[in-house]
Amino acid sequence: MRRTRRIVQEALVALILEKGYDAVSVTDIIERADVGRSTFYSHFTDKQDVLFSNLDELGFLHPEPSTGPGELFAFSLPMFEHVREQRQLVRALLGRRSGGLVLARGEQLLAAVVRHELSAPGGRAPDSLDLLVTCVVGAFMGLLRSWVDGETSASPAELDAAFRAAVGPGVRAALDQR
Repeated sequence: MRRTRRIVQEALVALILEKGYDAVSVTDIIERADVGRSTFYSHFTDKQDVLFSNLDELGFLHPEPSTGPGELFAFSLPMFEHVREQRQLVRALLGRRSGGLVLARGEQLLAAVVRHELSAPGGRAPDSLDLLVTCVVGAFMGLLRSWVDGETSASPAELDAAFRAAVGPGVRAALDQR
């Protein structure tokens, strides 16, 4: 049972990388996975269900907020390192050919972690919290997508440093204005 699910998930990833999520049909997945239609539907409701089931494999989309006092964005380096280990899967799920569904979900999950981090110090969130969260998530996901799409060959440590340098000063300034 687990083997069948894995084969179907892998078929979807390969197809996304070949032709993009929007162009993939359930029939394409079934043919690539070499499973019957009833077998497919006994495991998944549709291609989006297959797509989102792949997300469960990606712990980096469920990052832990930082726990150290004053430490911002502790999720950054571990997420970039995890992406390096799962690059093909992440490229299919978050890259240009992903269709955007997973990207939006990843942004929501990351936004929750960032919101928690930015509202925790001092117990009061800045008035501009939503704007800060949007900026931080946008910067991180922009770097991540650029990397998985092969537009940069930076290491996880270099990506983390660039992310922190770009967003850290502005976020700290906004937090100090509370």
